[in-house]
Amino acid sequence: MAEIVLKQGIIMLILILIGVICFKLKLLSKETVTQISGLVLKVVNPIVIFMAYQREFQPELVRNLGQTFLLSVVAYIAVIAAVYLCIPQKEGRETVIERFSCIYSNCGFMGIPLVKAMFDYEGVFYLTAFLTVFNALVWSHGVMQMSGEKSLKSLIKVLKSPAIIAIFLGMILFFARLEIPPLLAETLEMIGNLNTPLAMIVAGATIIQTDLLKVFRKIRIFYLCFLKLILIPLLLILIFLLFPFDKTVEMTVLAAMAAPSAAICTMMSLSYHRNAMYASEIFGVTTLFSVVTMPLMMVIYENFPKI
Repeated sequence: MAEIVLKQGIIMLILILIGVICFKLKLLSKETVTQISGLVLKVVNPIVIFMAYQREFQPELVRNLGQTFLLSVVAYIAVIAAVYLCIPQKEGRETVIERFSCIYSNCGFMGIPLVKAMFDYEGVFYLTAFLTVFNALVWSHGVMQMSGEKSLKSLIKVLKSPAIIAIFLGMILFFARLEIPPLLAETLEMIGNLNTPLAMIVAGATIIQTDLLKVFRKIRIFYLCFLKLILIPLLLILIFLLFPFDKTVEMTVLAAMAAPSAAICTMMSLSYHRNAMYASEIFGVTTLFSVVTMPLMMVIYENFPKI
């Protein structure tokens, strides 16, 4: 498994570099990158999720799906508590953006490619439970933090999310034990295969738009990277000792949580008139480092009982 994870990390890095080169050569513009990002989030990712449910009904799969949901809830409770402790409110500091960036990960963009490489569609199947918890929290807790208002109206947006719609449709067919026609399945499979290359190319094009030399002088961002990419995944590995679930379930949740800061933080910062540039910088640097740290956390997990 360690070899698969490390290989995937190298592939992700190469694809990110291709995104950087394409943007530098002006083959991609800011507008194009935004459009491709939307395509991945609203079309490709949901198709990958939907296809994960196109499998033979097995009680073990249902049990592990439930375990993933429970573990995701426990993980987020622990992570939110840890982040609020490590990033206390301070005058003049972008506390909301820092907390949001450390709590919520780019689990769709970065998590799906890694999980699919490790466990194929079975991993993506379990990841849907994590994505359900993620979306519910982002559009409730996340929005309340960004807006400063204690309103749950935005939770309705969760039900309109393409990822959640794909989960509902996929679950209906899965539990009804229905399969889509082979021709349609093959077509959707081809679209789903675009997920990793498109997501990584977008990540590379996004990173290069950030003045990395300037950002690397900000010591605070390195602290946030350590918290998001190292400390939180290690905390989860310890939590797994209390909840000894299926190995595939644990690694799926770990991969999702170990992903870099969520891109949606930048979009919400723009919507709620917060420092979107700072959110973009955190996203860019954590994405860059995550190519190394995500596979590293998987290796640590696999060897943890030996330590």
